[in-house]
Amino acid sequence: MAKTIAYVAAIAAFFLAQTGAGLAQQPVNPAPNSPPLTIGSGDLVEITMFDDPELSGHFRVDEKGDITLPLLGRVRVEGATAEEAGTIVEERYVKAEILEPAHSHATVFISEYATQGITVTGEVKLPGVYPALGVRLLNDVITSAGGILPSAASKLIITRRSDPGNPVTVGYNPAALVPEIPRVQLFPGDTIAIPRAGIVYVLGDVNHSGGFNLEGRAALTVEEAMALAGGGGHAAALNRVHLVRAVEGGRKEDIVLAVNLIEKGRAPDVALKDGDILYIPTSTGKIAIEQAISSALGITTQVVTYRSANQ
Repeated sequence: MAKTIAYVAAIAAFFLAQTGAGLAQQPVNPAPNSPPLTIGSGDLVEITMFDDPELSGHFRVDEKGDITLPLLGRVRVEGATAEEAGTIVEERYVKAEILEPAHSHATVFISEYATQGITVTGEVKLPGVYPALGVRLLNDVITSAGGILPSAASKLIITRRSDPGNPVTVGYNPAALVPEIPRVQLFPGDTIAIPRAGIVYVLGDVNHSGGFNLEGRAALTVEEAMALAGGGGHAAALNRVHLVRAVEGGRKEDIVLAVNLIEKGRAPDVALKDGDILYIPTSTGKIAIEQAISSALGITTQVVTYRSANQ
């Protein structure tokens, strides 16, 4: 009974363990230039009208995307770049016969963005909003967020504030000894999303229990997962391995497999899915196994994740 309690406690402690340090990063070749930033609601723009300083000043973009200019009233600038906004202002003053074309030159500068930070979400140690002051590169911001977790997919998705309809996917190699993140410049309001790769968990009486990344594989089978985990321990009950899988409605299905027969080619191998838990028990009673599986399912914190070299 003492051994049974020890195994239950070991599974719970395993899930509560924190992952190792985030992946290192090195910049490589620069990515293409980002589209120019556009004006949005809440931004503060500075307009300089040459030869007419009384029409110059700082103007806040309202919730409708308009600014209110002297003698002119409301002018819509949301979605325009600074250069385009300057042209809009010039044309409106000329059309209203307030200025002559020769004296209507306007310069627009976006002096304050409503969203000053860069948002980092997903598989990093410290998701959040980070300052966008000065020139910020992707690898610098990822480092500020504590680095990428081993559970991350081998791609990053950047959504530009200036072009939200066309997110940019940036690939990298997380399995490299020194993973490289491309040299990409970020701007105020940008969002970086680091997706989670598919993971299966091999727990219990194996040599290297943990999470194994599915990314890069067409499929990962029970036999392959056992090999990645270094095989069963000396007391492993390979004739009754439990595959715990999520099914419709949020329920969990417990499938008992004879892994010893699978490894001998006398039983069909089984393909694993994202989130599957393969639990290898020892020679303990049925109640203890059920308690161990319940403990594993009830804990959702991260576990150590491995990537194999052949991904």
